[in-house]
Amino acid sequence: MRIGIRPQQLGTTVHAIRFWCGTNRYREYHTADIERLQLLIGLRQLDIPLEQAAELATMCAAGPCDDVSQGLRTLLVEKRQELARRVADMRYLDQQTAHLAGQLEAGATPRSLINLGKEDEHAPAL
Repeated sequence: MRIGIRPQQLGTTVHAIRFWCGTNRYREYHTADIERLQLLIGLRQLDIPLEQAAELATMCAAGPCDDVSQGLRTLLVEKRQELARRVADMRYLDQQTAHLAGQLEAGATPRSLINLGKEDEHAPAL
């Protein structure tokens, strides 16, 4: 299959296909190449680090997809825990910015809001 046929179907670019499937003279790719690339793209869309996604996609293309499935299960549990932490951090940040916005609307000065709590961190112990 020629390189220009699939990028839209894969949700990627010609450049990505060239990068991941190699650069043979005619840029022809087999179904296995496309399947590996689809898996890689899917893993990257899950925010799996590139090296890890490439390793899993290559392993699966080589045959031991059952091993990849088990590894992916573990990885996804870890990824969901990380996402839960990130969501909690974003909720906290949202609460803080909403609080600061409310304080500014009420007439507080930015300096007093931004320094709030910082004096305690850097104040000498009594």
